[in-house]
Amino acid sequence: MDLDYLLHTAYQPEPDDFKSGFVTLIGRPNAGKSTLLNALMGQKIAITSDTAQTTRHRFRAVLTKEDYQLVIIDTPGLHKPHDVLGEELNTSALKALEDVDVVAMLIDASAEVGKGDVWVAEQLDHISAKKLCVLSKVDLVSPEQLDKQRRAAERLCSWDAMVGLSSVTGKNLDAFLEEVVFLLPYGPKWFPDDMQTDQPIEVIVAEFIREKILRTCTDEVPHAIGVQVEEMEYIRKKDLYRIYAIVYVERDSQKGIIIGKQGALLKRIGTEARQDLEQLLGCKVFLDLRVKVKKNWRRDANQIRRFGYGEGA
Repeated sequence: MDLDYLLHTAYQPEPDDFKSGFVTLIGRPNAGKSTLLNALMGQKIAITSDTAQTTRHRFRAVLTKEDYQLVIIDTPGLHKPHDVLGEELNTSALKALEDVDVVAMLIDASAEVGKGDVWVAEQLDHISAKKLCVLSKVDLVSPEQLDKQRRAAERLCSWDAMVGLSSVTGKNLDAFLEEVVFLLPYGPKWFPDDMQTDQPIEVIVAEFIREKILRTCTDEVPHAIGVQVEEMEYIRKKDLYRIYAIVYVERDSQKGIIIGKQGALLKRIGTEARQDLEQLLGCKVFLDLRVKVKKNWRRDANQIRRFGYGEGA
């Protein structure tokens, strides 16, 4: 769906007390942005893992309730880039600060506020959007630690509001929504009630596959992974999706790791991905995975954008 078109063409008029707007989630890697997004939506639509750069897309989700509609933008974690891919992801995240109504900066309550958080907060200095500080993962800290983190976060920026929450336990998710809705302007409904994301289904499928690799492999391999869905066909008579996808790596040695001994690891990745995809798509899935080498693709901006990562997303 064309977002630019939607920005100029809202759906049917809403009551005068209806609120709507765009909310960007931003922060360092592993601050909990995608986990928060999934918790707010009540289902998994964004992948998560402990690996930095898990999120490579500027991912928009739509949460519609009786009196408001939020367009929530998940972003790649801001970090010191080591290659062209890292630079593209940072650019994508910072572009998501433009023309939005609320920016929610997530700060991991269980990790000391550091230079990275300071740098991210500095990017908010000159934006006109309302600024909400979110202390995430509060279930992992004591009240004393949370209070210390709150005081440190208060010094980072002039916040319009602050909330501590846990996306895992659900603590204060309602408080987060209340703060965001309070900060939103009154406005129309931009998306249909049943729309949950503007991402093409092929992108979501590719990301679900990549998540299983991130959770299965270690060391340098996850960063070198790119996934593309080559073909996706629904067989109505069988209520079955046939999905053909390619996992790209940068070196032959990485290809061997992904495939595993006698293909065991690739089979495991495929099985776990298929289980998630069947839940997502609501039908049986046949998943065909192939592994190919595309040398040094993370250094090639054109190839990065072919994958749909970074600012090309």
